[in-house]
Amino acid sequence: MGHHVADADPLPLRIFFIPFFATGHLIPLVDVARLFAARGVDSTILVTPTNAALIRVTVDAAAAGGLPLRTLIYPFPSAESGLPPGVENISDLPSEESYKIDLAAPFTRPAHEQLLRLHRPDAVVSDVHFPWTALVARDLCVPRFLFTAVGLFPVSVVTSVRQHRPHAGVARDDEPVLVPDLPHPVFLTRSELPEFLRRDVPLRRFRDEYMEAETASAGVIVNSFAEMEASYSEYYLRARGLRSWFVGPVSLATSNAGLRGGGDAAASANRTRCLSWLSAQAPRSVVYACFGSWCRFTNEQLREMAQGLEASGRPFLWVVREEDGQEWMPQGFEQRVEGRGLVLPGWAPQVDVLGHEATGAFLTHCGWNSLLEGAAGGMPMVTWPLSTEQFINEKLVVAVLQVGVRASERCRSTVDDEPHVVRAEELARAVGKIMDGGEEAEGIRRRARELGEKAGQAVREDGSSVKGLSDLIAEIRDWQGKKKDVAADVVGSYHQP
Repeated sequence: MGHHVADADPLPLRIFFIPFFATGHLIPLVDVARLFAARGVDSTILVTPTNAALIRVTVDAAAAGGLPLRTLIYPFPSAESGLPPGVENISDLPSEESYKIDLAAPFTRPAHEQLLRLHRPDAVVSDVHFPWTALVARDLCVPRFLFTAVGLFPVSVVTSVRQHRPHAGVARDDEPVLVPDLPHPVFLTRSELPEFLRRDVPLRRFRDEYMEAETASAGVIVNSFAEMEASYSEYYLRARGLRSWFVGPVSLATSNAGLRGGGDAAASANRTRCLSWLSAQAPRSVVYACFGSWCRFTNEQLREMAQGLEASGRPFLWVVREEDGQEWMPQGFEQRVEGRGLVLPGWAPQVDVLGHEATGAFLTHCGWNSLLEGAAGGMPMVTWPLSTEQFINEKLVVAVLQVGVRASERCRSTVDDEPHVVRAEELARAVGKIMDGGEEAEGIRRRARELGEKAGQAVREDGSSVKGLSDLIAEIRDWQGKKKDVAADVVGSYHQP
């Protein structure tokens, strides 16, 4: 997606992007902003200082390449939310305290309102966590688009579960129930539902505000592609009355993946080590295991994982958190897997790894960005969801697209206090189901390859996601033209509470 001369305009559109304080929300929305900038749209990312540091390399590189992409920094509400200075991202907190970042969000409202009213952009693309941006946009007579950081499949499943509550009548947490009205049969247990659907958590009081802001939006910008989720776009329009535009996978579309994770020396050393190790492996032979920036495992689980990867008999590249140290490592493990297994503490260049010809399978927590990067790389997946909407995403991989297998067939839970240890033999068996010979494994690998090809086509010149972005930009231009006509009506009919 390079510069498009046809999109040139004497007065460029100005769009503000407001990402949430989680790396999994921040990186894809910055990539979306970069796509708009590549079309000549003056794109500004509203961001707090610590989060600005996480995206600086990407933004600076885009700006140096002549793209109109910049950041506008506002303070994080540390004092109001009771968080220490500099803690501004979910990955800075243990998972049981991550809700504190959610609770901090409403304190950013005055800063958002002030900046939007001061700069008066032509459109606002705001994370779902900032519902008040819909009211400000309405006041300014500009469209506000939602960014959810996940695909329309999980959004549709959550919409249906909220509406029909199929899990309310089941006797046991591990009893599968059919989620009604969806384009595909999707079965979930109560224990697999995100916590906010299962129990009363602090976020519930914001739910009505979220729903109202959703309705007041002009539509949803989705990091996904029509070939994977078109039927869910139709469902969402029917269920919520909202249109959607697919613009992804952004990891492919921006050719920006090399800058993800920052440009520090450790990341750079990891990149070199990773890619040179992969280059020494046979094509499609390596299992790549990575669980995102936020997932934490017990020492017992890390030990079982090590033994499972070893028992699989396959070469593996396994990214572990630096904070986890090495106490979990089985005795003699490193010596036994030397040459065949690489344990990488910290960060890996995931998009490059998934696109490497040596990589043959992806062991993943099913976070949306990872799922999409796996799909874009044509990777069959071993699914190991841990929290939030990851169990729902797993259904897309395993049941709908049929490009993966579950790491464990036993019932698991989204809640930390209901631990479930995946045993070494379960993991080794799951890896075998994808990497071994046989009809089933070959079918999974073939479907994964085909999905990867469709993802690549979506972001090419005449692809569905390129068209989605063009349609969206055209729509914002139209809105700009009509704004003068409707401004009086809208302001007259709307009074901010």
